[in-house]
Formats: sequence, C-alpha cells, structure tokens
Amino acid sequence: MTISQYTRPAADTLKTLDDKLSKRFIDLDPDGYFLIYLDTEQGLICAKHFTNVINDKGVACDPKTGKPLLAKKNAPPRQETRLYQGRTAKELCIKLFEDKENACPIRYLDHAAYLGREFVRAETALINGTPYVQD
Repeated sequence: MTISQYTRPAADTLKTLDDKLSKRFIDLDPDGYFLIYLDTEQGLICAKHFTNVINDKGVACDPKTGKPLLAKKNAPPRQETRLYQGRTAKELCIKLFEDKENACPIRYLDHAAYLGREFVRAETALINGTPYVQD
C-alpha cells in the first residue's frame, strides 16, 4: 500500500474513540497521583506529585489521615511531594523516569502511559498558546 492509498481516519472519529477510552476503569496507582498544569510565563509543563494510599475498596486516601481524597474544587489543599518541570513532554518524562538519584514515583505502566499522553497534550497547548485541562 502506498501513502496515497492510505485512508486517514476522520478527526471526529478519533475524538469519539479517545473520549470512550478515557471513560474506562483503571486501578489507581498506589504510589500517588499528579496534577499537571502549565507555567506559561516560564514556558514550562509542571507536574506536582502527591502520595496516597489505596484502601480495600480501591479508593485513594490521604496517607496521614486515612480519609478518602476529595476531587472537589473546595477540597483542602495538600502538599506535593515533588514538583517536576520541563520545557517539553520528553524533557519532563526524562526527569520523571530516568532520574538516577530519585526513585520514579509510578508503579503502574498504564499510569506512566497516561502521563506521557498528558504531557504531550500539555506541550501542544503550551506551543499553541491554548488552555490545558488535565484529562
């Protein structure tokens, strides 16, 4: 098959598939979670890492209190364990996954893959000057 014979999928078809896949169930990573945002003034992709524990019901809980973490806007703020920053998705992944001095705070491969995808989305938003909202 030549390139001219290749039929590209429609963007809306891919978006529908991506939206469907985003709704699937995945186990929470017991090593924590990340909040990703842009620092547009510095031109950086930022990822704050937070620890958690997963209880016997599969709910993420605060390791200090044992209480479930709330995903509400008015939830009490927590202190991150580390802030990762990079100018590109690749630079951020290298800092996160290849740092020999600090252990990678990710246990599950699906979590690592998710972060890579989100970092690329954040980089695209940074380049295009568009808002970034973590999926």
